[in-house]
Amino acid sequence: MEKNYEKCITVGVNLGNKSNDIEELNNLVDAVAGEVLFTIEQNRQKIDPKYYVGKGKIKEISNLVEMEDIDSVVFNDELTNTQIRNIEEVVNCKIIDRTNLILDIFALRAQTRESKIQVELAQLEYRYSKLKGKGIDMSRLGAGIGTRGPGEKKLETDRRHIMSRIEELKKNLDKVKKVRKEKRKRRMKNHIPTISVVGYTNAGKSTLINAFTKLYGVNEKEVFEKDMLFATLTTENRKLIFPHNLEFVITDTVGFINNLPTFLVESFKSTLEEIAYSDIILNVIDINSENVKEQKKVTEDILKELKVEDIPIINVYNKTDKSNEEYKNKDKEVFISAKTGKNMDDLREKITRTIYGKEIKVQVEVEYTEPEKLNFIEKTYKIHDKKIMEDRIKFTIQTREKLLSKLQDGEYNVKRIQDNS
Repeated sequence: MEKNYEKCITVGVNLGNKSNDIEELNNLVDAVAGEVLFTIEQNRQKIDPKYYVGKGKIKEISNLVEMEDIDSVVFNDELTNTQIRNIEEVVNCKIIDRTNLILDIFALRAQTRESKIQVELAQLEYRYSKLKGKGIDMSRLGAGIGTRGPGEKKLETDRRHIMSRIEELKKNLDKVKKVRKEKRKRRMKNHIPTISVVGYTNAGKSTLINAFTKLYGVNEKEVFEKDMLFATLTTENRKLIFPHNLEFVITDTVGFINNLPTFLVESFKSTLEEIAYSDIILNVIDINSENVKEQKKVTEDILKELKVEDIPIINVYNKTDKSNEEYKNKDKEVFISAKTGKNMDDLREKITRTIYGKEIKVQVEVEYTEPEKLNFIEKTYKIHDKKIMEDRIKFTIQTREKLLSKLQDGEYNVKRIQDNS
């Protein structure tokens, strides 16, 4: 069955020396089955408060809409009510701003009850802001891009009804938040470290999690992955067991993007809160992106907003399989291909070392009268040497600095003998 594409024009403004990254907007349009026929950019010192671009450019867009039978004009910033009204008076088609477009993608991708609640809440708050005063003429929206979700519920009829629905959704999210809080408590009680995977949309977060799941997962199914923007909105947890029985929980998060609407950040706060309880954060970055520095900064800015600066972060540069360059891993950086598995062992070691410290060798003596302890040592640790003595066994085992206390708390006779760098 063929896709029913909407014919679109994308419009952006380059402010001074700052590009508006119109290509990303085109990709966003493509993500909701839109076809970009024309892209229009204008160099300006500041955004025009009346038409976003100049009046002459708006007339040019209007003529193009009539000549090419365009369905939608998509602007690369959030438009004010005034701008929307003024543009609609000149351009005879659907007007969509960047915020509305991103919300529309989220509405399209939402699958779980929680993500649907979060997206609807964000859409309602956005639409409510557009209904203040005269606001946007909702009847002109019609169907298609920018109209999914609550747009079909005749929002213009009663702002009080919208606010009532917003309050209801917030209460539902609070219930979900409580359930997640209880699950988090159980993980923390069991002292299982959590790895949060964050990053710009389509950087390969889900591919990374699936790569780890294949290597170290415990009967875990793969998370959904696809080469598209915002492929998944759900928070997925997977249990991993690294070598020497080191348990972890790895958590996926919603992808970030430049100018991510405030409504979305607020609505997904309950999900993003999980990051604050992580033991380590992996910031996944597409090494081949033309805007790699900007995309890295977008993620860092959102992490600052979430106040998680105290949590160790490893910058994971992904998709090296698509590049011919050679990259050298550094202390807080690792270059991988989650798709091919390249350097995944290096990443695993960086995670383990960050949480548990470097590898060390210790001697542990266990008496024959303590079979449970003998069994624990045999099953849990890499054994380098085992000496059978008259009343006990002396093991030389490999562990981590921060795991010594586990042995000491278990009242083992432990002697540290060697460090491995």
